[in-house]
Amino acid sequence: MHDLSSHTHEHFHENITAFDSPQQAIAIITYMLEHNKSHAEELHEICHKLEASGQNEAAFLIDDAVSSFRDGNALLELALKNLKKTEEEK
Repeated sequence: MHDLSSHTHEHFHENITAFDSPQQAIAIITYMLEHNKSHAEELHEICHKLEASGQNEAAFLIDDAVSSFRDGNALLELALKNLKKTEEEK
C-alpha cells in the first residue's frame, strides 16, 4: 500500500496530454492503467478491512467504486490493444 503521507500524484499529470506520437500515448496509457490497477487493489483491501470492522455501507460503496475502476481499466486495455494494433499495421 502507498505511504499516504509521501504519496504525490505528480507522475505525468502536469503534461499528461503533451505527447507527440502514438507510441508515447501507449506508454502513458500503459502507465496509467497499471497505476489504476494498483489503486483498485488498495481500495479492495480497504473494503475488506472496513467490512471486517462492521462498516458495511462504506465497504459496499468502495466495492462498487472498485468495480467501476475495473470497468474503466477494461476499456483502457481495449484502447491500448487498438492503438498497438494500429501501430503494428503501419
